[in-house]
Amino acid sequence: MEKDADGFYTPYPAAETAAAAPPAEDTAPETKRDADAVTDLIKSTFEVSVTLADQQADPNSPLYSAKTFEELGLHDDLLKGIYDMGFTKPSKIQERALPLLLSNPPQNMIGQSQSGTGKTAAFVLTMLSRVDYSIHKPQALCLAPSRELARQIMSVVVAMGKFTAVQTEYAIKESLPKGATNITAHIIVGTPGTMTDLIRRKIIDVSEVKVFVLDEADNMLDKDGLGEQTLRVKNMLPKSRNVQIVLFSATFPDHVRNFANKFAPNANKIELQRNELSVDNIRQFYMDCRNEEHKYEVLVSLYHLLTIGQSIIFCQHRHTADRISQRMTAEGHKVASLHGAKDATDRDAIIDGFREGKDKVLITTNVIARGIDIMQVNMVVNYDLPLLNERDNFGNKGDFRPDVETYIHRIGRTGRFGRKGMSVNFVHDKATWQQMEQIERATGRQIVRIETTDLDTMEEQMKKALK
Repeated sequence: MEKDADGFYTPYPAAETAAAAPPAEDTAPETKRDADAVTDLIKSTFEVSVTLADQQADPNSPLYSAKTFEELGLHDDLLKGIYDMGFTKPSKIQERALPLLLSNPPQNMIGQSQSGTGKTAAFVLTMLSRVDYSIHKPQALCLAPSRELARQIMSVVVAMGKFTAVQTEYAIKESLPKGATNITAHIIVGTPGTMTDLIRRKIIDVSEVKVFVLDEADNMLDKDGLGEQTLRVKNMLPKSRNVQIVLFSATFPDHVRNFANKFAPNANKIELQRNELSVDNIRQFYMDCRNEEHKYEVLVSLYHLLTIGQSIIFCQHRHTADRISQRMTAEGHKVASLHGAKDATDRDAIIDGFREGKDKVLITTNVIARGIDIMQVNMVVNYDLPLLNERDNFGNKGDFRPDVETYIHRIGRTGRFGRKGMSVNFVHDKATWQQMEQIERATGRQIVRIETTDLDTMEEQMKKALK
C-alpha cells in the first residue's frame, strides 16, 4: 500500500465495526468543577454548528442532540463515574458531539470549540465507551502536545472510569517501569514521539486499537510542529479495521484544517467561527512599557495582584522564563518556572504544585499554553506576545507575525467554565504594538490600555477587572 504526498496510506479498507463496551460520558478536563461552574457551563449560549459527514443523517433523531447522559445509553459504571465527578448534564458541545461520537458504526469527528467547554470529557467518554474490558490489549490511543496535558487527560480518564475495569498507561518520557516489554492497558495517553517509539518497538500492540484521539489537534497536525510524528502513529494503526479518529481543538487555522480533513476522512464536524473563540468573559488589556527592563519592573509591581488568585506569565523563550524567575526569587517573590528543558520529574512536581495552589505565580513558555485547566487562574500575562516565525529556514530573522491561535489558547488558561478572567499583554516598541493590533483585528476583541506610569491607577483598573 503506497503513501500519498502527505504521507497517508490510501485507500483504507472497508469499515470493521468496533466492539462497543460501556459507552462514555461528560466533563471537562481534569479539574473538579464546583456547582456554579457546572451551571455556567450548561448555560453557555454559543451556537454549535454541526456538519454531518453522512448527509442522510437525521437531525430530528432523538440522539442527534442529547440533553442527558442517560439518553446516550451509557453503561451504568460510566454514569456513576460521571456523577461522582459532580456533573449532571452535558455541556453544549457535548450535547451535539456525544451522540455522533458514540454512534455505531463509529464515525470520525473534527471538533472545535472554546477553551473550557468540555471537549476533554467528550473524547474521554468516547474512548471509555469503545473499550472491551475482556480484551487485555490497547484499544484507545490519545495524543497530546505536552506531558502536562497528557497527565491532565489521564486524570479525567481515571476519574471517569473509576467504577469500570479500565486499565491505563502513559506513553510519555520516563513514565514506563524499566524493562517494560508489553503494555496491556486498554487506554494509553501520551506524546507523539514516545508513542511512536513504543509502537515501533512493539511494546504497544496496536492490533485492537479502535479509537485514536488528538487533543489540541491543530498543534498536533501542524507540519512545522508535531505533524510528522503524529502521522507516523496513524500510519502504524491497523489497516484491517476502521479506527475512529477524533480531533479536538479550540482553534484550526486553514492550512491545518485542510490536513485534518484528510487525516480524519468523512468526519462529522462541530465548529465555531474564529470571532467566537476569544471568550467574552476574559477581559483583555495591554500595558505600554518603555523597554524590556521596564517590562520587568511593571511585572514586579503587579506581584501582589498576580497572587490574588493564581497567574500564568507566558514568555517566548526558556531563557527569559528562567531569568525572570531567578531575578524575582532573588528579590523575595515566590514564583515557579516551567518549560520543556526541565527534566520530567521537575516538570511534574512544578505543575502539580501549581495545581495544588502551593505556588501562585507560574512563569512558563508555550509548553502549557494549550489545554491546561487550573480553576484558580484568574490572570494571564503575555510578557512576550506569541510569534509565528522568529527565524526562517536559513536562520535569518523572520517576519515576527503574531501567533493568533497560540494567543487564544494562552488567554484561555483563565476564564474557565464561565468564570471571569483577565489577560494582560506587555508592549514595549513599535513591533510589539503592531503585533497586538493584528491580534485585535484577528480576534475581533478590543484590548484596553492600562496605565503604567501611575501605579495606583494601574492597580485600581486591574482590581476592578478582577472583581
